[in-house]
Parts: sequence; C-alpha cells; structure tokens
Amino acid sequence: MMPLSIFTVDLVPDNLLTIVSVMLIFALMVSKIGTRLGAPALLIILLVGMLVGADGVGLQFQNYHVAEHVGHFAMSIILFAAGMETSLKETRPVMKQGLLLSTVGVLLTITITGAFLILLIRPMLGGIFSTALGCLLLAAIISSTDSTSVFSILHGKRLHLREHLGPLLELESGSNDPVAFTLTLLLVSLFSQADVTPLSGSNSYGAVVLAGVMMFFLQIVIGAAVGFGIGFAGKWLLGKVSFSIPSLTAIFILSIGVFANGLADNLGGNGLLALYITAILIGNKVPLGAQKRDVGKFFEAMSWLAQLLMFLMLGLLARPSQMGSVALPALLTGLFLILVARPLSVFITLLPFRRLSFRAKVLVSWVGLKGAGPILFAMSPVVAGLDGSAEVFNLVFIITLLSLICQGMSLSPAARLLKLSYDEDPQVQSFGLEMPEEMGMLRDHLISEGDSMDGSTLRELSLPHGIRVVMVKRDGKFLVPHGSMKVHNGDHLIIVMGETDD
Repeated sequence: MMPLSIFTVDLVPDNLLTIVSVMLIFALMVSKIGTRLGAPALLIILLVGMLVGADGVGLQFQNYHVAEHVGHFAMSIILFAAGMETSLKETRPVMKQGLLLSTVGVLLTITITGAFLILLIRPMLGGIFSTALGCLLLAAIISSTDSTSVFSILHGKRLHLREHLGPLLELESGSNDPVAFTLTLLLVSLFSQADVTPLSGSNSYGAVVLAGVMMFFLQIVIGAAVGFGIGFAGKWLLGKVSFSIPSLTAIFILSIGVFANGLADNLGGNGLLALYITAILIGNKVPLGAQKRDVGKFFEAMSWLAQLLMFLMLGLLARPSQMGSVALPALLTGLFLILVARPLSVFITLLPFRRLSFRAKVLVSWVGLKGAGPILFAMSPVVAGLDGSAEVFNLVFIITLLSLICQGMSLSPAARLLKLSYDEDPQVQSFGLEMPEEMGMLRDHLISEGDSMDGSTLRELSLPHGIRVVMVKRDGKFLVPHGSMKVHNGDHLIIVMGETDD
C-alpha cells in the first residue's frame, strides 16, 4: 500500500504549537459530529491523527522514544484523574470483583490469547512471533481493558449501569493497566537477554524466567506500598497546607501523585500503580470542602487534554501503508480476543460471584475495550530495539481500532439491550450554592404521577432521620417549605441528607 501523503511537514519545535493547536481544533470539531453517530470521541481523534500523519496529509512524526515519554506522562494524568474520581463507597461492593478482573482476569486473557496466537497465528507471521515468547508478548500488550477508553465512554456518554457495573468497570480498567504494563516490560526484558534463546530450553532461560516472575511481584508490591505510603502522607500534608485558589490545590495534589510515580519507579516498583492508589486515597480521604467541585473540574480538563494529545500522537505514529501484511492476523486475533478470550476470562474470574447476573457478566465481557494503553505498551519493544517490533505495533494498532469500532460504538446499545442501563437522575437544583461535602448531600426528588407523596403535607411525609426538605420548586418558582405545605405532581423537592443533632 502506497502512502497517500500530499506534502511533507516535519513536526519540529518551530511548527509544534501551531500544528498541534490546529489539529486539536479540527479533531474536536470532527469528534462532535462523530459522537452524534455513536462513535467514541477518542476513535475520531485517533483517525484524525492518522489522516494528517505520514500516510495522509504528510505530517512527519516517527520518534517512538519521545512518543513513549509523552504517552506515559499523559497516562499518568489520566490514571490520576480517574483515581481522584473513584469513590470507595461506590466501589467497595465490587472491590473483590474488580481486583480479580485486573489480575486473574488479565493473566487468563494472556494465557488464552497466547495459546491462540501460538497455535493458529504464529504460522502466518515471522520474526518476533516465531517464538512462543513473542506470542505471549503480544497477548500481554493487548490483555488489559484500557482506562482511557472506558472512562471517556462511560463519562462522555453519561452511561449509567445497574448492578454497580460502572464502578466495577472503572476499577478494573484503572487497576489492570499497571499489571499489563509490568508483564509487557517483563517479557521485553526476557527478549533483551543477549545469551538467551526462548526455545533453547537452556538452564539460563529458566533462571531468567524465575527472575522475571520475582520482578513482577516486586513491582506490584513496591508500587502498592509506595502508593499507600504517599497517599496517607499526602492526606496528612494537605491537612497542614491549604491554598485559597482551587487550581493551586489541584496542582499540589497532582504533584504528590507524580512524585509517587517517580519514587516507585526509582525503587523498582510500578509507578502507575503507586500513582493510582495515591489518587484514590487523596480523593476519598482528604476533605476539600468548597474546593472539591473546582478541583474535580481541573482534573477532568487535564484528563481530556492528555487523552486528546495522546490519541493524536498515536494516530500520527500509525503507518497504514505498512499494515497490510499483518491485517488478516490482526483482525483474527482481535475477533478472538473480543468474542472468546475476554468472555472466557471474565466468566471464569467472576464464577464465585453468583449475585452478579448473567446479563451483567455478558456486558463486562463486552467492555474489554482497547485504546491508547495497548498502543503505548506496544512501543516498549520498538524502543528496546527488538527485531520485528514494528509488526507488534502495527498488529496492536489494528486490534485497537477494531475494538474501538466494534465495542466502543456498541456499548450503549448493548447496555440497553441487556436492560442494564438507566437514565441519569435529574440534576440537583443547588441554586448556585456550594455545599461542603461534610455537611451532607443534595438530592432532587420529582413528585410524579402515582407517587405516594402526592397530596401529602411535608409534615406527613415522615422522612427518615437525617433527611430534610430545604426547598420546593413548583411551576418555575422556588418556595420555602413548611410543615403544612402540600406537595403535588411536578413538584421538585430539594432534599439534604446529613447528620442532625436530634
């Protein structure tokens, strides 16, 4: 396949700001049109990157070393923002399921997909895939559910799922990237051993494998330990240091997370895992009060900017003209992963949890989305200089596109078909006031036809302890409630839920 480039422009510092800004403006405008058709925004961004890349308009960017560094920094921001949004209260009921999916589920996916690659796909490929270890490397790279894709679809489409599936999918996708990345680095390091041949059966190979397994567990243990340590230290520090400007508070919190990432890496641990745990602890343990909403919006904006830049960059790296030779094995592998490996690993992992319905397990199986994470992990063998590593990148890129198209575009219809989605609760009318988290939660209850409250006075409602009606909205007017006020169809009761002294 010949490149389609019209002209060539090098992505150098002189052109960087102008070109990136134009690309972002164009990508966001196109993504707005694409999302109306049901396409994930990040898929549109990725395709825009390919369109203006070396095989498209002609923008040259093939520096995998720079791309890997930028990608890891962007993923750190995305994971940290995801951790800050993760509610332990909502996640606690599905904590075991999520952690098992991110560990046992990943290992099962690698095993099942690796066996398929070794038995059926290896004869179609050469180079790095002539060994079983090369097939396992590809399986490890594509084994995890990508956090950027899952968060963007669940939050971007405001998809609300029953049976605690939203928190479950967010926990799994946020915690399995570190596991998959650690396994990828482990397998790349095995390939990098100059005196070891994977099929030689030598004693030295066995010793390298054992050392690699120990490295994997050490990375997880050290990463988790650093995450908990820095998380609680950050909580203590934020209790002593405060900023009047919410943006400074957010930057301070982000700096703590980046420090956890760097410290874990320097100690031989998994930095992404440390950063994610730190974010969860700070997000759940630090009372930010009136700044909580502004800090949340800061991290939401930073996360979207990181996702946009990363997907544009990965699209620029893609060379469709070089993907023809691996298109068929990539499509076969992607379909096997979507239809067989992911469902098998999910059902086996969730077998002990009988309260989770069959329909819920089917949807979890379908949400094995791939995205920037696998493509980023595929850069590791390229940066390491492994023979045939370009084929790995091309295979993973095609598999990711297939996943975003098939799974990403059908997630909302699948949830509706399985009757696992529901409409968003009515937005709470807060009248422009911010309520500190420790004072309670605001809820908006609509009195609808057939509601048992219709016609009752507020005094007769017998609301549970700790719940008070603080405002009533009727026909566009805001009314101060009193005990003898009757409520009728169409009324909005603004309720505060919190502790009282009676």
